[in-house]
Amino acid sequence: MSHSYSDGRTLNDSPNTTFEQILETRLSRRGLLKGAVALAVAGSLPLSVAGCATGLRREGGLGFRGIAVSTADAVRVPEGYAANVLYAWGDPVGHPSGSPAFRPDAGNTADDQALQAGMHHDGIHYFPLPYGSDNSANGLLVMNHEYTDDGLLHADGFANWSADKVRKAQNAHGCSVIEVRAAGGKWEVVRPSRYARRVTARTPLRISGPAAGSAGMKTAADPAGTTVLGTFNNCAHGFTPWGTYLTCEENWDTYFTSSGTLMPDQKRNGVSPKGRGYRWDEFDERFDAGRHPHEPNRHGWVVEFDPYDPQSQPVKRTALGRFSHEGAWSATARDGRLVVYLGDDRRFEYIYKFISRDAWNRVDRNANRNLLDHGTLYVARFHDDGNGEWLPLVHGQGKLTREYGFADQADVLIRTRAAADAVGATKMDRPEWIAVHPASHEVYCTLTNNSQRGTKDKAGIDRANPRANNVFGQIIRWREAGDDPAGMKFAWDLFAIAGDPQHPDTARRGNIKGDAYGSPDGLWFDDSGLLWIQTDVSASTLNKNHYERLGNNQMLAADIRTGETRRFLTGPNGCEVTGVVMTPDARTMFVNIQHPGESPQGRNDPLQPKAHSAWPDGSSGGRPRSATVVIRRNDGGIIGT
Repeated sequence: MSHSYSDGRTLNDSPNTTFEQILETRLSRRGLLKGAVALAVAGSLPLSVAGCATGLRREGGLGFRGIAVSTADAVRVPEGYAANVLYAWGDPVGHPSGSPAFRPDAGNTADDQALQAGMHHDGIHYFPLPYGSDNSANGLLVMNHEYTDDGLLHADGFANWSADKVRKAQNAHGCSVIEVRAAGGKWEVVRPSRYARRVTARTPLRISGPAAGSAGMKTAADPAGTTVLGTFNNCAHGFTPWGTYLTCEENWDTYFTSSGTLMPDQKRNGVSPKGRGYRWDEFDERFDAGRHPHEPNRHGWVVEFDPYDPQSQPVKRTALGRFSHEGAWSATARDGRLVVYLGDDRRFEYIYKFISRDAWNRVDRNANRNLLDHGTLYVARFHDDGNGEWLPLVHGQGKLTREYGFADQADVLIRTRAAADAVGATKMDRPEWIAVHPASHEVYCTLTNNSQRGTKDKAGIDRANPRANNVFGQIIRWREAGDDPAGMKFAWDLFAIAGDPQHPDTARRGNIKGDAYGSPDGLWFDDSGLLWIQTDVSASTLNKNHYERLGNNQMLAADIRTGETRRFLTGPNGCEVTGVVMTPDARTMFVNIQHPGESPQGRNDPLQPKAHSAWPDGSSGGRPRSATVVIRRNDGGIIGT
């Protein structure tokens, strides 16, 4: 979640039940509501994790000593570990056509930026080379670049705004594919590499699935409604078992302005007359939703592309719905169909899952190229008795009909949020990352925070969203019926309620066993079943008020069998810690550090680029840079154990 979206707006004014209302009812019935906060303890859901160790690739546990909170402008890791910068904003991607070096004075051109790392690294995944191998010394890293801080991107910020500055900003968005290898005990980016590429906000993408070619996807520039320029505000990610990358468009609406009257669906999805200050519309008119009312419909999707084929065209998979996609995390159903879990990261929005029509082909990866175009999208409803169900978003069923304003299935998917409103999904506290346990298939989801919960004219509390003015967030989990990801019903509970155990307000102390944290965001299971948790506390909140004792943003590891959590990494000033993955041998970890030096006021002052951080280049560098960090144990052992 970028800083640019803390605008206080609530887009969902439907009468649907909130998770807080459900939680309050359930815990009151169970006698667990104490004071102002309901503490749902880890282990209260009859989970099968403890008995599934034989299904894990390797057994593990918390083998490191947790570190203290930090306010230092540095990355810190436990004793016995080392962290080194691998790939920072502006570093050359290694494309065969050229490798322009980063200019600390922000003097790189738009064309340079198209061949360099984008800004604000986010979701990340490691793909071994060659495809199908477990090579832990050579592979492809694919990552998202979520958004830009134009005060750092350009030497003079928004002054002398021009078409070239818009092009540079658009080229700083999207994704990187880089080849990496371990040489002499040190990781490096391979330059040049035939795999290296950038996907940006200017890359032509194909539109596929039920909404492709529909009336709502057609524009003056694309009367067929099947090709769109760019992907941007790419937050978290996912990957498929056949080796493709899924990048997810989150706060796409913030780039649009409107010179006309906003349509209801534009309002429901956050488009506003003035946008959020990116100013692309001044030199790229498609970002004026008043002049091009269907252009917003072409953004807010999950994008799939093949990192092993640098010539492959990225594809927007419309069957997976349109909203503020945080990420797309997959699991295989018992019958071989692919299930993709999806979170909509806005206050009072929903949790979804997609189930493919067909089983994925384990032998021929090419046979899966259109698998994500066919299937059913569902949205979650949580009940106060600890059970839940998945509601299909299918045209012709229930209120998803012409009578209620939905023209066809394409319309249902373009207006996914409205469809979820109509079927009565449960409003959540900003669903962020989702992680599926590698053996049990139990699903965990971070609900990062929601300061508007339970406030005047806003939705109240329920069992899954148990606190009003929820500044710390929680982690929910569920088990699908029959332990099958394709199940239509599930049992749920809360794994953790974040907070500060020293907080004077008991409602804000949480129930974390071990090292404390707030605003959980990134979430990932390693092959041993350790749950890695990353935090995203805004720069305007870090080390102040409720967060005065929690330090800079951090990454922790949790043993879900015991509920214990230990702090593994702390980040530099103003950063978000986001994106984590390991090599198959679990001896190397890659973590992204996003927007070090983020200004509490929003964008940085171009005249003082190092006002809040000088990481990673230090005092000799020109400005802070997001970067991918490589973490290894000094003895070469397994990470985390």
